[in-house]
Order: sequence, then C-alpha cells, then structure tokens
Amino acid sequence: MTTSPDLRNETTPASGTPGDGPEPLATRGGESKRSIEQIALLLFITVPFVALLAAIPLAWGWGVSWLDLGLMVFMYYLGCHGITIGFHRYFTHGSFKAKRPLRIALAVMGSMAVEGPLVRWVADHRKHHKFSDAEGDPHSPWRFGEDLPSLMKGLWWAHIGWMFDEEQTSQEKYAPDLIKDPALRRISRDFVYWTILSLAIPPLVGGLVTMSWWGAFTAFFWGSLVRVALLHHVTWSINSICHAVGKRPFKSRDRSGNVWWLAVLSCGESWHNLHHADPTSARHGVMRGQVDSSARLIRWFEQAGWAYDVRWPTASRLASRRQDQDAPSKTESTETA
Repeated sequence: MTTSPDLRNETTPASGTPGDGPEPLATRGGESKRSIEQIALLLFITVPFVALLAAIPLAWGWGVSWLDLGLMVFMYYLGCHGITIGFHRYFTHGSFKAKRPLRIALAVMGSMAVEGPLVRWVADHRKHHKFSDAEGDPHSPWRFGEDLPSLMKGLWWAHIGWMFDEEQTSQEKYAPDLIKDPALRRISRDFVYWTILSLAIPPLVGGLVTMSWWGAFTAFFWGSLVRVALLHHVTWSINSICHAVGKRPFKSRDRSGNVWWLAVLSCGESWHNLHHADPTSARHGVMRGQVDSSARLIRWFEQAGWAYDVRWPTASRLASRRQDQDAPSKTESTETA
C-alpha cells in the first residue's frame, strides 16, 4: 500500500520504456518519482508522525475534547473503510459489484485516507499479489533475506522504505480498467484536492462548533494530523507485520498471517492469511471472533441494493483452503458476515 501525495500528471513516457510516447490517459501518480515528489512524501510521513508522537504528552497536558476525539474517530474510519472496502476489496480485487454512486463514493473516501492516488494504489497492490513475498513484490519484508538483521531491514522496507523507490508500478499494465473510467481517472488525478479536503474538514468543524481558532487548531491536530499518522502506520503494518508474523490457518503461497490485535484498527484487513489464500473474498475475518467491519458494511450495502454479486466465502471454499483439510471447521456462517 502506498502513501504518496504525488504532484505530477502522468503525461510522460513510462520509466524504462523509451520511445513509447506519452501515456494516452492522464492519472495522478506516474511510474517514477521526481525529487519534489519524494520531498512531499517525506513531509506527509514525518509531519503527522511527529504529531502522533506528541499526542500523548499533549493529551496529558491539555486534555483532549470529545469533539476532537469524535472527529478523529469519524475521519479515521471514513478513510479506513474507503481503503479497505473501496481501494482494496472493490477496485483491486473485485470482491463485489457496486452501483455507480457507491463506486464514486468509495473512490473519494479512499482518496481521503491520504494514501496515494487511486490508480497508483490499485496498480501497486495488484503487483504485490502477483509476486507476493517473491522477487517483484514491491514491499515484501523478506526482500533482503531470512536472518534477523535482514528481516529487520526488510520490515523497514515493507513498512515505509519502498515508497521512496524511484521506480513505480506500470499503471497501464496493472490497472487498465480504472484508467479507462473517466470518473475514476479524474478522482485519481485530483488526489491533492481530496487530501486538502480531508485535512480541512476537522479544523473547519472544530472551529465552527467552538467558534474559536483554538478549537480549529486542536481539531486539526487530532482529527487531521494524528488521524492520518495512525491510519498510515496501521495500513503499512499490513504490508510489514502481517507478512512476517501471525497465524496461518489457510494455505497461501506467501507468508501472510493473521494479526488479531490490528483487526479493529485495520477494519478487518489484518486477517491477512485468508485474504492471500482467497484474494477475491469480500470477507477476510471468517473464523469465530474475527471482527471484520469492512465485511459488515459490504453486507449492509448489499442489503440496501447498492452492492451486488458479492463474493462471500462458502464453507466448501474455505475448507479447500485450510492447512489441515481434515480439521473441523471453525468458520462462521457466511450469512452472518
């Protein structure tokens, strides 16, 4: 998963393919990063992270209002579900089909998570699945080897380092369906504006509710900076932690594992082993007690008629993917997603 506030229209030849001419359809986020883009990325990583580090002592000294907490939680889960349901399960893997208003809403919600333009995000993730934990994977923690020093270096790479790699995934190769959609292409190209909106909503609401600049500032600190940093590191942990540790009840060709303590914050994404065993499944947490808020919302969208042809896991499909196929099933009914 990527977090790049890219500043270039993709109208130049793809890196490594000289002579191919300009790409025919513009999206935001090209296939190589210029120095200004890497500087912008560094700022978008470090500034929220500094705010996250300052959050505990500042909360102890100032306190934190219910308004600030409410804005932080609301904006966090708005963006988180935009990523998990929209960018990931819908746009990347086609876990369900969506009516056009929901399709557009998910694209905007995911963009407001400040994790990079839609088309680039999807292209990177599709490439990750093609080469998961093997050569060609953009962010495998096993990139440098399996001994402890190599793994520590790999975890850093998978968590943050890979985003500064100059060469990026070919969008035309890995996300041609999104590039062909004018509305999605426009949303991807306007990523900077969705980022501004995402960061502006908390201080605007905080300032209007309290009728003070201080209320706007604290809302910006908690609802914008701290929220973005927390969501970034939870998302990146799926790339790093969930490919290094965790239980693996299902067969996959990589090292994806289930990390229970990330489940609520990741909106169900940390049940990562089943996802890599069955990538198109709309539900990742399929065993008893595995909370998956993204699957619950998809179920509600389906019941409302906004989503259809949902790929819910079936008992037989799950049984075929278990490590021990003779073990008794501990999965929940697919009717209770």
